Amino acid sequence: MKLDRKIALRDYDVIRYPLVSEKSNTMSAFGQYFFAVLPSADKAQIKSAVENLFKVKVKAVNTLIKKGKRKTFKGKKGVQSDLKKAMVTLEPGHTIDLTAGV
Repeated sequence: MKLDRKIALRDYDVIRYPLVSEKSNTMSAFGQYFFAVLPSADKAQIKSAVENLFKVKVKAVNTLIKKGKRKTFKGKKGVQSDLKKAMVTLEPGHTIDLTAGV
């Protein structure tokens, strides 16, 4: 008998870290923020984690998986790991200050 149960994750387990880049800083002016998330997390878990951690109202969550690439560094070959990203759009009037500690 196979049981399909979702493991209850804490909010800090779902959201790993914010992705800070030139593009993400530009998009934050429009209420969109980028986070690296747990690969097994779904959109509902990401939405509730962001709402609980930052005390904001989330309008939408979009996710994508960046596949790891093969790289050579100083003659040694390696593979970068996969990364799941989440683009979180907030309701108007809500902001997240990523420069301050949570």
